Amino acid sequence: MDTMTFGIKQLLERPIFRAARLVAGREGIHHPVGWVHVLEITNVAPYVSPNDLILTTGLWLKQNEQERFAYMKQLIDQQAAGLCIEMGTTVDNIPKEIVELADLHHFPLIVFEQPVRFVEITQDIHALIINRQHQFLKELEVYSRKLQRLTLESTGIAQILKAFHEQSARQVLYFSSLDHSIFFPALTTKASGPISSFLQRQMDTKALSAKDVSILSMNAQQLLVVEPVICFGQTFSYVGVLLHNRAEITESLTLLLDYTTKAVAAITLRTEFLEEKMSRDHNEFILDLMNNRIENEDQAQSRMGLRQLNKGGYLFASGIIEIQHTADIEPITIEADKQDMLILVRQLLKKHGLYNLVMIQNNRIYMLCAKDALHKASHDNFQTTLMRLAEELRASAHETTKSLKLHAGFGKLRTQIVESSRSFEEAQQVIDVARNVATQEGCIFYDRLGVYQLLKAVPKLSFLASYVEDHLGALIAYDREHHLQLIETLDVYLACMGSKQETAAKLHIHRQTLYNRLEKLSLLLGEDFLEADKRRCLEMALVAYKLK
Repeated sequence: MDTMTFGIKQLLERPIFRAARLVAGREGIHHPVGWVHVLEITNVAPYVSPNDLILTTGLWLKQNEQERFAYMKQLIDQQAAGLCIEMGTTVDNIPKEIVELADLHHFPLIVFEQPVRFVEITQDIHALIINRQHQFLKELEVYSRKLQRLTLESTGIAQILKAFHEQSARQVLYFSSLDHSIFFPALTTKASGPISSFLQRQMDTKALSAKDVSILSMNAQQLLVVEPVICFGQTFSYVGVLLHNRAEITESLTLLLDYTTKAVAAITLRTEFLEEKMSRDHNEFILDLMNNRIENEDQAQSRMGLRQLNKGGYLFASGIIEIQHTADIEPITIEADKQDMLILVRQLLKKHGLYNLVMIQNNRIYMLCAKDALHKASHDNFQTTLMRLAEELRASAHETTKSLKLHAGFGKLRTQIVESSRSFEEAQQVIDVARNVATQEGCIFYDRLGVYQLLKAVPKLSFLASYVEDHLGALIAYDREHHLQLIETLDVYLACMGSKQETAAKLHIHRQTLYNRLEKLSLLLGEDFLEADKRRCLEMALVAYKLK
């Protein structure tokens, strides 16, 4: 129950208000009262806060009609709780237009038919407010201890929601983009479905705040107050309460919501860490796959926990996320960043509906993902999902800390899990190429590496170095001594299919400068460097040169 806040209705039941009469704004009697002020000046806006109850002898009613309206509008615009006017001292009646204005805005207008001592009113109400706040803080402390006990006893969010409902006496809910939504008390599918759909639309359109409380109007009779459950800077779920009007949104209710949300976050984190403990067997399984210690496909799928499909099979993707710190960071911070990223990877894989096993080793997170292959578009859809996953990881890393950089790579999608060893090797090759070749920086899939697949398959790096030296050595040496950028010129010239105009434009140089460089290329490489065989050799050498 809300013991901290009370409204105009409860105020009128106080003994000191026995002689008072509500003359307008009856629809606003549920307005909460936060404090009491005596104000006789006409410029009241700077001195009135939301939920303030104003006491006055009505001196402002002596002003002209325009100024009287301005006074009332200031109180209404400042969201004051109401206005009490003492009759008999300054005024004997209230103009009809003031009563109509108060009714129009549901603004409570209370009249004391005889003079009263404002000091007694303020003392009575302030004592009531302070006592209620003190009582609520005591109840909040008890509620906090109850939540702590529940988070230690169970990992069930439903128990937390039950406690929230018992404390607030309202319909409460848990909405998640990863798990099923929970309502307490339980609602029928007919009743809960529209609420879940509404919240999903709000999340999809970014109407839900990922950091603060959101107040959402479902319809004229219902509104939702929801607060995000934040773990490692990411929001995947919300705790909320269903209300009927904004007057129910009180400070005490938002405090209860905040305490509840933090308890749900604690349970979410604990669940993640329990899953981390369970992942040790998964780590062993991934290592067995990487070292080709598993040959039986049925056994492999069983260890991954995959069910047998009646139709079709699975597609498997092996991926690596490499965590790179771009600045000097304390070891303890590096370790914390890795653990945070591991949990985030798991949450995002779950969000995208992928069966997965995840393992962290040194600065790499290894992912084994599976998805039903039920139709022809499954391959492309799978890669689209993995691309979105990588983008979300990079965005989160950039938002969390500027010193963290992620490299992602995925091997070819395969239909057998026992072939994952080769896929993990391909994933690492993708990262190696993307890290060293600027034009491939955004590539995360092995099957999009092109000619770099061939170069990464060369077992001896010394062979590539020798190949580059044989075909480009003269240019490299000349550039080192004269800084003429012949290597870059050759690369762009070949990419532009020998178009001098396009080459000069891309290099941002005068065409005559390009002619001079091309003459030097002909001198160092031979006049025939554009002939088919020699051109192919040079193009391969340039690719290998970028890869070094």
